[in-house]
Amino acid sequence: MRVDSHQHFWHYHPVRDAWITDEMAVLKRDFLPADFLPELRANGIDACVAVQADQSEEETRFLLDLAEKHREIAGVVGWVNLLDERVEERLEYFSHFRKLRGFRHIVQAEPDDRFLMRKEFLRGVGMLSRFGFTYDILIYARHLPVAAEFVQQFLSQKFVVDHMAKPQIKALELDDWSRGMRAIAKHPNVWCKVSGLVTEADWKRWTCDDFRPYLDVVFEAFGFDRLMFGSDWPVCLLGSNYRNVKAIVDDYTQSFSAIDKENIFGGNAIRFYGLAA
Repeated sequence: MRVDSHQHFWHYHPVRDAWITDEMAVLKRDFLPADFLPELRANGIDACVAVQADQSEEETRFLLDLAEKHREIAGVVGWVNLLDERVEERLEYFSHFRKLRGFRHIVQAEPDDRFLMRKEFLRGVGMLSRFGFTYDILIYARHLPVAAEFVQQFLSQKFVVDHMAKPQIKALELDDWSRGMRAIAKHPNVWCKVSGLVTEADWKRWTCDDFRPYLDVVFEAFGFDRLMFGSDWPVCLLGSNYRNVKAIVDDYTQSFSAIDKENIFGGNAIRFYGLAA
């Protein structure tokens, strides 16, 4: 099964979705399975993981409802308030939804760069593994040192770094990000999504060669068994279309063995999230 490990659905709301600026006007509309599933089929992808974009339990239920209606949505990464004193009760509730595989918090938007190390947040994350939930780490490159400190607290918790921690590809910044990624990759319970690349590049003038130095780093650091392809659709539309985004990873992996490519384009996501075939 070939899997897109990271994409989004939403009914656009101008107040809730204020993160979508005028510069990102292409995203100011609804994006639903009827828009996305033809893209999957056209590009030889069998299934996807739908990831939260809004921080509410309503968002989690919205994605779960879509997943129940569409077999191609093999898993959901939702949101729950991990700071809540009642988080254990909420996790127990959500543990009964078979396609809910993990949770995410939009840490990159938090004003406190050390948000991951807040005591209440650590308490909440510490409860995920007992219910079999994963955690997606959404951060910028500057947060990588704190993220490495964070994952050290939970050696049995499965983590995945979204969008390769958003290196500043357009600015050609590599060194600090590279050190941070190599450090966090030393933790065997941390995986990484090869996703979100075009969003961090020059939207109008990128080439596949722009991404090669960054891909070199994550493939050296994480190896072939802890990396997974993700489109970040529809956010990727800021820089291109689905086919071209997938082609970046296709181009980079063209000389890889068949089994390594199978893992990157599906097997690793299936194992990480525990997806049903």
